[in-house]
Amino acid sequence: MRRVCVFCGASSGRLPAYGDAARAFGAAAAARGVGIVYGGGRVGLMGAVVDAALAGGGEVIGVIPQELVDRELAHGGLSELRVVGSLHERKALMAELSDGFVALPGGFGTLDELLEQLTWSQLGLHEKPIGLFDVEEYWRPLIALARHATDEGFVRESDLGAIAVGTDAAGLLDRLERMMREARPRPKWSRPPAP
Repeated sequence: MRRVCVFCGASSGRLPAYGDAARAFGAAAAARGVGIVYGGGRVGLMGAVVDAALAGGGEVIGVIPQELVDRELAHGGLSELRVVGSLHERKALMAELSDGFVALPGGFGTLDELLEQLTWSQLGLHEKPIGLFDVEEYWRPLIALARHATDEGFVRESDLGAIAVGTDAAGLLDRLERMMREARPRPKWSRPPAP
């Protein structure tokens, strides 16, 4: 895995553990030579992840819309900052530059980015591994919803199984790299058989 795309909050959240986990993930990625692609901001968990990766000598590519640069939210010390015209362009370029995806705690933007990649995976548009860094059980409600959607016939078991969940940065990166090595083409999504 050359680069992993990180989705996470532009806020630091309520618990100090979120920032600690973000820094641990950035440091772990840098230590193994895995670059980070992310939304280009300098604040919140985004800033914590990339500051730790940069401090460890890692590559960090930020992708940010011009509007957010104009608001002075862009990180100034990245390996590379790519400025795009819209959030749609941002998500497409982040996906293109990455070999896999990890979601740390975050809000609606994080959910939007994560769910788009889960959908693209389900539709067979990519076979890149997707991970949830489950800090303080942050992702448990989403995992339960995904399980419910699978039980109700809206998500295939193989699509649910394509999501790696971890509570340790190095362990989650190990799992994503293993999933990437073992990836086999999955069938494109089609309507599940009627019960």
